[in-house]
Amino acid sequence: MSDFQLIAKTTYGLEDILAAEILKLGGRDIQTLNRAVRFTGDLGMIYKSNLCLRTALRILVPVTSFQVSDEESLYNEMKQIEWEKYLDVTDTLAIDTVLSTDLFNHSQFISQKAKDAIVDRFREREESRPSVDLDRPTLRINLHIIDDVCDVSFDSSGDSLHKRGYRDQTNKAPMNEVLAAGLVLLSGWQKHRNLVDPMCGSGTILIEAAMIAANIPPGYYRTEFGFMLWKKYLPFDETLWNTIYEAIINRISSEPARIFGGELSHHVTRKAKENVKLARVEDLVDIKESNMLDFEPPEGGGVVILNPPYGERMDKDDIFELYKSIGDTFKKKYAGYDCWMITSNMEALKVVGLRPSRKIKVFNGPLECRFVKYEMYKGTKKLHKIRNADDAQEDE
Repeated sequence: MSDFQLIAKTTYGLEDILAAEILKLGGRDIQTLNRAVRFTGDLGMIYKSNLCLRTALRILVPVTSFQVSDEESLYNEMKQIEWEKYLDVTDTLAIDTVLSTDLFNHSQFISQKAKDAIVDRFREREESRPSVDLDRPTLRINLHIIDDVCDVSFDSSGDSLHKRGYRDQTNKAPMNEVLAAGLVLLSGWQKHRNLVDPMCGSGTILIEAAMIAANIPPGYYRTEFGFMLWKKYLPFDETLWNTIYEAIINRISSEPARIFGGELSHHVTRKAKENVKLARVEDLVDIKESNMLDFEPPEGGGVVILNPPYGERMDKDDIFELYKSIGDTFKKKYAGYDCWMITSNMEALKVVGLRPSRKIKVFNGPLECRFVKYEMYKGTKKLHKIRNADDAQEDE
């Protein structure tokens, strides 16, 4: 079976976690990039990567690269590619463009220009052309233009891999599933320990933790990936897919886990519980309707992962008061826990009243955030201060 160079896209700050996942899955020649990991694997690895990688957004198969200087050069280079090797006139296509360049301003216009080049090539040779299908194309093409270089890849994922397929009910600001899984993995939580999210919202962090604990692959709930629609290029091998899928699914565990959540809103609590049921992890996750300040964590210590409001829709005084109360609650109730919190509000972090032992730069959508760790030692306040004497070194 032939090998391919592959690229797994992710969000900033999760590259090392994703690289570790790829290594465990059997990827080779692994290289971390900015918001991506490059690696080598065969067709089975393409299938496994889409099914199993928790912190990947897309799995791309690079095809070619070329230099561009303007729209005309882009059109000409795209038209030179032998698209008839990859598409028939009965197939459909879509083009996604990511711009990291000053040469062009509008990604949709570049996608349109690239599409024109492809269909013009077909018209000149076959007097017919593939159609465009933005939702469910036979082949989704990815263009990434960095400075004056255009990388052309085929997207094996289809819909972004953060769309697990289990979440139907969400509150106004749900966390991306890939980020949620990444935070759980970054925290170092192990399933024999307690995991607590006392401001759990729609329950995404809890569900992703439960999936990790039970060995449920993140693609378990999806009915389709982009590679399943491929016809001329790497035609879908259903036998290979079924073999891989069954082997992965057979590893799902029924062992118990200790995962707990709290949510103040009755409406959001109900939605979170529905999401947990949709993910089929209701035996692993316990969610209570509770204020974070009143939530009683289980004894024995463990890990807290908290995604509080960042303050976009709150007064400054209110958000500062909330963050101070979070710090006070950590000190009062969470001895023996590693308390992690993600926020984009760097000013509010200063009023938490605790010195973090670690800071990791991540992004929640477009928002630059810090994922911050507070180690709540058992023992005296004096001992706690001594152990946290130095400011945290930020991970970059």
